[in-house]
Amino acid sequence: MSNSITVASFNVNGIRARLPVLQEWLQSVCPDVLCLQETKVQNKDFPREPFESLGYTCAFSGQKGFNGVATLSRAPIEVLGVGLNDGGPPDEARLIVTRIRGLTVLNTYVPQGTTPDSDRFQYKLSWFRRLRAILVRDFDPRSQVLWVGDFNVAPEPRDVFDPERLSGEIGFHPEEHRALSEVQEWGWFDVFRRHVTEDRQYTFWDYRIPKALARGLGWRVDHIWATESMAQRSAKAWIDVEPRRAERPSDHTPILAEFRVD
Repeated sequence: MSNSITVASFNVNGIRARLPVLQEWLQSVCPDVLCLQETKVQNKDFPREPFESLGYTCAFSGQKGFNGVATLSRAPIEVLGVGLNDGGPPDEARLIVTRIRGLTVLNTYVPQGTTPDSDRFQYKLSWFRRLRAILVRDFDPRSQVLWVGDFNVAPEPRDVFDPERLSGEIGFHPEEHRALSEVQEWGWFDVFRRHVTEDRQYTFWDYRIPKALARGLGWRVDHIWATESMAQRSAKAWIDVEPRRAERPSDHTPILAEFRVD
């Protein structure tokens, strides 16, 4: 077994619609671990066979038509938990925690928030608070942990195409930045920014904006974060834009990072 592991995150915006894109990409890139978000299928309808035929084991948590997360791995997967298990209101299908090759991987699809004046926005802020409380209770920032997925927040001005105009919008709102920072203070490091400092590095281009990809009108809302020990083991990180150029693409594209492992 290799002494490195490549981890990817990809919001597929409907796994059944994106199967051709996913299969072609997996055959080409072959990440060791792939965390998917917005699968939009119930567990009984998750298309395991195409991934198993490529050598991946699948763990997933889904619901009909919305949300949904799945973690695919070439190595065995141990599922440690599903959802926000804090005794609070039932969570949507937004979180699955697995252990793979000694690494703990949190795969999340953070609520989008709809509009800043909506109940869904308050739900998003509450979701971040609940996640942080679970991290404090159940995890150790000195251990080897990754937090991967669509966070639905662009953390910095360089992570959006027009920070002045977009300030206060969903995904780039001061309250979201505060909520995300509070989670980050638990002990997370942005692995992508550890290796890539350039502007205009995006993972999402809105379908509703004409030729958004070609015009560079994107957001970096998909992330791979790590505890300090894992961040120090990161060798590189990158965004693969090719799946966004495919026929019938997701509005997101994969983000990847490579880590040294024992």
